[in-house]
Amino acid sequence: MSGSTFETDNKLVNWFEKRLPIISLMHGAVVVYPTPKNLSWWWTFGSLAGVALVIMMATGIILAMHYTPHVDYAFLSVEHIMRDVNYGWLIRYVHSNTGSLFFMVVYIHIFRGLYYGSYKDPRELLWIIGLLIYVLMMATGFLGYVLPWGQMSFWAVTVITNLFSAVPIVGDAIVSWLWGGYAVGNPTLNRFFSLHYLLPFVIFAAVILHLWALHTSKSSNPLGVEVKTPQDTIPFHPYFTAKDLVGLAVFLIVLFFFVFFAPNYMGHPDNYITANPMVTPAHIVPEWYYLPFYAILRAIPDKLGGVIAMFGAIVILFLVPWLDTSKVRSSRFRPIYKQFFWILVLDCFVLGWVGANAPEGHFILIGRLATAYYFLHFLVILPIVGMIEKPLPLPESISQPVLKGEQE
Repeated sequence: MSGSTFETDNKLVNWFEKRLPIISLMHGAVVVYPTPKNLSWWWTFGSLAGVALVIMMATGIILAMHYTPHVDYAFLSVEHIMRDVNYGWLIRYVHSNTGSLFFMVVYIHIFRGLYYGSYKDPRELLWIIGLLIYVLMMATGFLGYVLPWGQMSFWAVTVITNLFSAVPIVGDAIVSWLWGGYAVGNPTLNRFFSLHYLLPFVIFAAVILHLWALHTSKSSNPLGVEVKTPQDTIPFHPYFTAKDLVGLAVFLIVLFFFVFFAPNYMGHPDNYITANPMVTPAHIVPEWYYLPFYAILRAIPDKLGGVIAMFGAIVILFLVPWLDTSKVRSSRFRPIYKQFFWILVLDCFVLGWVGANAPEGHFILIGRLATAYYFLHFLVILPIVGMIEKPLPLPESISQPVLKGEQE
């Protein structure tokens, strides 16, 4: 991934390095990796996402040791974890709340990329791999939401998997394959558990590719100016490792606040009722991190159209590097686009609010308007603003504004 100046007098380490140079690889990728000196706190969320993934995998492996993927025992096995397993309640709450915070830091990470143009040449593949990780996260989160086999779990999988029946010709076959039969039942739970256990390892592999692409194309920065001289960079360690440790401390404080004081705040009370196919909840709602896409799905009155719009809202993100026609990366120097960016952020919050409420009354109109703006932003506003906007003057190098600030 990166060059290294790693040297040691330890004979054992040198013997190992000669046969498997992993220590020098890590030294070059983490310790002496040249990092733009002007990275802000917004760049901390990438490393926080990696920490969240490790926490999720570690706690998930322990939970799997006590979980029984069977419709008659799944709900009871979760209760067993909560009541009988030593610190089982803590492990489960850490797992579930870290999942929510995982999505939170990834959303901030994505919006940071959109604001600072981190998807532009030569980082298109870095952006695409990051979005693939996000898609895998969404799939993994949905599969895990089904495992407690509560009311919301059962009806969420019933409703969401039924959406594929809208696909012409092969829709019903896809639904039957997902279910493992002709209704949501034990085969469904078994395959969802198997995939939920597998996908985090796929995500981990994708993260390695993401880091590889990052170290190949190098980190972006708030100015959007490429590194020109060695004076533009500083070693990742100890400067940014110290910064990331501060971010990690704040992350853990927030996580354990929810774990110890509001463990079910981001969950749904209906999921503490065992699944009952004969009783439909009054309002079926997914986890908060799916709500904007759920609102887009419901905004289209046609079932197939809603499914296309929902998946299209994700696919369109993959096209952003080519939809953005501006030659300037950072929104700091794009006064018009900066305003539209914050409108997009507000629009996503509105979509989440609409998705959390029943599709009735004024929520229908608001959801359709918010959905229309979401697609308008990427398909119309982004390319047109890039062509007509006159950006502010760019600094000659990363060091210029940094040194200027020091002189002042």
